[in-house]
Order: sequence, then structure tokens, then C-alpha cells
Amino acid sequence: MRPRTISQRPAALEKDIKNYINGALIPAASGEYLDNVNPATGQVYSQLPDSGPEDVDRAVEAAAKAFPAWSMLDVQKRYRILSRLADVIEQNLEAFARAETTDNGKVLSLSSSVDIPRAQANFRFFATAILHFASEAHPMPSQAVNYTLRQPLGVVGCISPWNLPLYLFTWKIAPALAAGNTVVAKPSELTPMTAFLLSKAAMEAGLPPGVLNIVHGLGGKAGQAIVEHEQVKAISFTGGTRTGEQIARLAAPKFKKLSLELGGKNPNLIFADCDFDQMLFDTLRSSFSNNGQICLCGSRIYVQRPIYERFTEEFVKRTEFLRVGDPLASTTDMGALVSAQHLEKVESYLALAEVEGGHRLTGGQRVELKGEHAGGFFIRPAVIEGLPIQCRTNQEEIFGPVVTIAPFDTEEEGLALANGTGYGLSATVWTQDLSRATRVAEQLQAGIVWINCWMVRDLRTPFGGVKNSGVGREGGFEALRFFTEAKNVCVKY
Repeated sequence: MRPRTISQRPAALEKDIKNYINGALIPAASGEYLDNVNPATGQVYSQLPDSGPEDVDRAVEAAAKAFPAWSMLDVQKRYRILSRLADVIEQNLEAFARAETTDNGKVLSLSSSVDIPRAQANFRFFATAILHFASEAHPMPSQAVNYTLRQPLGVVGCISPWNLPLYLFTWKIAPALAAGNTVVAKPSELTPMTAFLLSKAAMEAGLPPGVLNIVHGLGGKAGQAIVEHEQVKAISFTGGTRTGEQIARLAAPKFKKLSLELGGKNPNLIFADCDFDQMLFDTLRSSFSNNGQICLCGSRIYVQRPIYERFTEEFVKRTEFLRVGDPLASTTDMGALVSAQHLEKVESYLALAEVEGGHRLTGGQRVELKGEHAGGFFIRPAVIEGLPIQCRTNQEEIFGPVVTIAPFDTEEEGLALANGTGYGLSATVWTQDLSRATRVAEQLQAGIVWINCWMVRDLRTPFGGVKNSGVGREGGFEALRFFTEAKNVCVKY
């Protein structure tokens, strides 16, 4: 039987978002709400619960109650339920995509082609992966056999950011549920709508009450309550490095498992022998996709000197062609930044870059639209050159449509520039020299290296960073290992 579909009403018509606890949609215990703003208009269009510790207690209680039955459920049954959830998301792609664009400000074409398809793929992938998740055996000849049990942890906490709201929310929830855990999850308070729609989808798909609980609210209240709760055994968090540090301080003394996917200041290392046209196309994408609000965006571009002038001219020209406007319009390349506060942050870095001696080649101006979008948070993508590696603009994560460019001469110099920050999430290398590509990839301080491409993702591969970009790995069996505990069983014979 195919699952029923959730409401097809546009997300903009939803006025009251609710928590999803123990299989029901309920308000916060306080009865208080937070405003939810449409970034493209600057206007409040819905409200979300201002939840706190009492709501988290209810969610954890429901999750703990649901855990024994869910963890012991046959993996084939878990697979079928999670597959049905993927079906509901897929069948309602348009409603989810419009909600994501309305909440986040990203263009609808991106929500429709990337965010929501990836969200349903996350559930489908891990529903299948759990069928193939195997343990190990270590025989001791004439003595004993050791085998490893991989058992779910219990109640786990999943906290996700605003830049890829449903994409990253499900990237955590899906493996946690597939492995047999029950979940208390919090989406960003800036982008709660698709998490609310996910609550409805879970009900439609027949997910048992308490298996997934979604608590809305502020990080300092609801999020911190999840991290500190004694019954929450693990925290999977994606977000800023400072918040990750705070989570580690709270969770480490309680010996919780931690997976922290944090910031990035990712380099694009472009050698003179690259496929110039393909490089230019993908470098523009890696710079400004989702308004530069992706942790994997290449915000530092280093170009070998023989092609630097050609690159600069063409890259600036193509940046200026990008159309900024209504994110629901099919002709728009870039929508609105997520909030007024974030727009001000990006502008503060543009001002800082000038103080540090940078020369803005293009962009950085607010875009003033008319009509309902007059109050939206729009800005032109900016390209800056002339900044040293040590400056704050090149060291700190801006998380917006701002890139810096600089030339380099030798492979050694390029590597030093690429590795010259405290971050180490991803890096992109452009060269036709296979030996160089392999050599450089080996020396780059990053958890992910793309060669002659960007954002090519296989869900089976480990995902995560080094240095200040976090600890732990997500993706594939790495995620299932994180959400389980290894137990060795020794049988003597």
C-alpha cells in the first residue's frame, strides 16, 4: 500500500509550527512562540515553539520508552518504514521544496534539485545500508571465537544548521534510526518548516510514536537541554566551530559520543594545466551555490600565475552575470541570505577586507528589490583580491557569497596557502597532471579532496573534517558505526 500524502498547501500558509513528540504535534510547554521570517521578504510568515528543558524532557522520555521495541525490531521492518518515509518526501517534493526556499531564501531550483531529493535519498540509503551492516569475527584456533556485536546506543540527539535544513537534518536522523536508536532532534530556529513537514511525513509513513521526536527552539535553550540531558547518549551536530566547542565542553564530561561537523575555509587550488572551461564553471558553483552558505564552498581561490589574469577576468565577468532576486523565480541564480543578522555579518567582513588591504573586484552591494521583496536580505556576490593569508578575511569563516583570489607560482607555495588556515574540511584541486593531483591530495590538510570536480558526493564515503572543522565522520557505514556501540563476545570451546 502506498503511503498517504501530506498536505499540498504551500509552506507559506502554515502559521503555527509545532513540536513532534511521542507521535503527536504539540506546542511548547511554555506556550511561547518565536517568529519565523521569510528572508526574501523580511516579513514574519509563521511561528515556531520556543521550547526549553521541559519539552526536551518529554521528548527524551518518549524516545526512551520507544527504544526497546524499535531497537529490537527486525531490520527488514525498519527498512520498510524508513523507505515509506522516503516515499512520502519524494511524493511531496514540490511542497517540501517551496517550504525550504521560503524558510531559507535559497533558489527554488536548488531546493527542488538538491535539498529535497537528497533528504529522501538519505532515508532510502540508510534504510538499505542497515540490511548490509555486518559485524566481524576473530577466531582463535583451537581456543575460542570472538565476534563483534554492533548495538544501538539508545536515545541520541541530532542538531542541524540552517543552510541545508532538511538535507542535513535527515543526514543525521536517517542513520540514527536505521541503526535502531530513537532520536530527539532540533532543527535551526531560522529554518524550521521542513522539519515540521517531516513530522507530518513520519506520521503518514507509520513511524512508531516516540521513535523520532522533533523539538523546535533556540540553541541556548532547547539545543543545550538536549546536549546536557543525562539519557541522551550521543550528539551529532553540524554548525559553527564556536558552538561545537561549547557542545564539546558540555558533553565530554558526561562521556557522550560526539560527531561535530563544523566550519570550513576551503581552498580551490587551480594549476595552469587545468581544463579551464570546466574549472571556471565549477569554481563559480563552488563559490556561490546557496549564496555561499555551504560549509563545502570554496571561499579561497588560488590560481597559478600563468593563468591568473585570464581567470580573474573571466571569473569576475561570470560573477557579474549572476542574477540576484526572487528565489521562487526560475530565472534567479541567487536568492536571499538567511537573515538580517547574517547579512550584516557578511557586510562586516566586506568592510574588514577593505581595512586589511583587499581590493573588491566586484559585488558586495545590497540588492534593493521592489514590491513584496523590498525588505529581503539580498546582496551581490563579491570577489576580493590582494589579501595575505594571515588576515582575518582569509582565516575566518564568512559563510556568504564572498571569495578571495590570489596567485601562486609553485606547487609548494600553493599547498602552503591551501593549508594555511585553522580549518580543514574540504579542498578542490584542478590539474591534468595525475601525479601532481595524487601528490597534492595526499598533502592537503582536509577531510575531503575533490580533483577536477566539486560536490560530487557518494553517500557511502566518509564525510568530515580535520583541525577546527570538527571530529568524527558521517556517511555510509561510518555513520552506522557512530550510532552503535561495539561489543566483543568471546566464546571459548
